[in-house]
Amino acid sequence: MEQYKKEFIEFMVDCNVLKFGDFVTKSGRKTPFFVNTGFYRTGAQLVKLGEYYAKAINDKYGLDFDVLFGPAYKGIPLSVATTMRISNLYGADIKYCSNRKEIKDHGDKGILLGSPIEDGDRIVIIEDVTTAGTSINETLPIINAQGNVEIKGLVVSVDRMERGQGDKSALDEIKENYGIETTAIVTMAEVVEHLYNKEYKGKVVIDDELKKAIDAYYEQYGVK
Repeated sequence: MEQYKKEFIEFMVDCNVLKFGDFVTKSGRKTPFFVNTGFYRTGAQLVKLGEYYAKAINDKYGLDFDVLFGPAYKGIPLSVATTMRISNLYGADIKYCSNRKEIKDHGDKGILLGSPIEDGDRIVIIEDVTTAGTSINETLPIINAQGNVEIKGLVVSVDRMERGQGDKSALDEIKENYGIETTAIVTMAEVVEHLYNKEYKGKVVIDDELKKAIDAYYEQYGVK
């Protein structure tokens, strides 16, 4: 596993973004782990988060694209932080863009924030955690309405590796349904690999009992 992935997993634990216990997802699934990206709350955290996204994007897609699109609302700071870190780390000047939930009819008019999207633009979409294709279903018409563009891919922070609407993972369903390449900074398999029975800051984050609960969850909801 790449070093930045290990660091990102520990970063999520430090920020209280990755939690273990008893939770219920929006879809009603009882889960022993939860990823709440709303706990990234400081400038220093966004600098680090943007760096991890930048490295994952470079690994998967390279930097030969024009626009990083972050769907409102959580995608807005992600697109800004990540394009800044891409510039710092690699010297590539990628445009950032997001949509508004409400169209403005004065001043800076229209549905987009940041850079406009133009014919021929190559676009990577950035999100936090995708467990279903709902957001992409809403985002693609907005992007495609701006012109003749190429969607190079979708990047999320964590691939939960559980079934979406059918037997495949949500990210695989997006690839199949929309023809979009997908990637994540880390998968839950990598999270477990890095934290299981290993001490981090004086504590074993995933012990045998928690590992058993995670395995049981994937037995029920994991990709077959």
